[in-house]
Amino acid sequence: MSPFSLPSISPVTDVLRTSIRSKIDNKTKPLGSLGDLETLAMLLAEIQNTLSPELKNPKLILFAGDHGITEEPVSLYPKDVTWQMVLNFLSGGACANVFAKHSHIDVEVVDAGVDHDWEENTPKLIQRKIRKGTSNFLKQEAMSIEEAKETILSGIELLSEKQYESTNIFLFGEMGIGNTSAASLILSHLTDIPLRKLVGRGTGLNNSGKENKFKILTEAYQRTGKLKDPIEILSEFGGFEIGMMAGAMIGAAAQRKTFVVDGFISTAAFAIAFALNPTVKSYAIFSHLSEEEGHTIVLEHWKIKPLLRLNLRLGEGSGALAAYPLIELSVKFLNEMASFADAGVSNTDSK
Repeated sequence: MSPFSLPSISPVTDVLRTSIRSKIDNKTKPLGSLGDLETLAMLLAEIQNTLSPELKNPKLILFAGDHGITEEPVSLYPKDVTWQMVLNFLSGGACANVFAKHSHIDVEVVDAGVDHDWEENTPKLIQRKIRKGTSNFLKQEAMSIEEAKETILSGIELLSEKQYESTNIFLFGEMGIGNTSAASLILSHLTDIPLRKLVGRGTGLNNSGKENKFKILTEAYQRTGKLKDPIEILSEFGGFEIGMMAGAMIGAAAQRKTFVVDGFISTAAFAIAFALNPTVKSYAIFSHLSEEEGHTIVLEHWKIKPLLRLNLRLGEGSGALAAYPLIELSVKFLNEMASFADAGVSNTDSK
């Protein structure tokens, strides 16, 4: 394959910051009274370098992949659920489809590494399969270094395709039985947070199941010892859907486009993208705080405040979709709300 090189990401410009702030502050409201919606409006306006940002042709991209670690008892569900849920997404029957329809968002499904043979013309499925699932990282690396690089590059290249030219905001989600295990290890290595604090219940393990999962992941961690390089970490423990999503985040930021991070697994993808280029953070919106136990600790580590706390743990972009209407509202108030001058309302103390 070609040498591994990543596109550059330009820092978000602050040239209009004073003007944007003035526009926000002169709306018919007390200063700061729209709270986090004002922060969102500022972010979107700065990313787009305009006083009147727009949300154009939003897309939810779901990356799907299987994990060899499911050979061990780390999940309540068999890995066949991955491909079965992909078909559910494609037929419009999943929560992601329902939420996306509400906000008029197209759902795209990418096979990054699902262990399944699709029918020849599976409609709507974007086939980018690296191979049929990762290897069992308890015993060996999940993927080769070359596969890890290929996965990242594939995500970057995906967002360069013509179908996404008119899109300026992406929502990223995933599907992959076993991927909370991969995410826990990735995040532990990249943040130095102890694995014990990051291993959660996943799809609903009880206390003994969670403890057994922790023991398996601890053994996997001990197999390599502490790692620092993000490509090596992805190679040892990652999933193809996680790596491809990380690449897509880099691709979005390189095009100066906003992306919305879903939950715990999507945050692991962000961690890889961030380790490869920290500027990617300037283009990210974190949608919600997952019920997965380690998510709080990781977001606090980066001093990130997510938009919602709904105790979600579904994945598949559900939290990003739940937060999207708030992102819309932030743009609408900035563009459509009257200023004091427009409305003839005094914004000074009359005494």
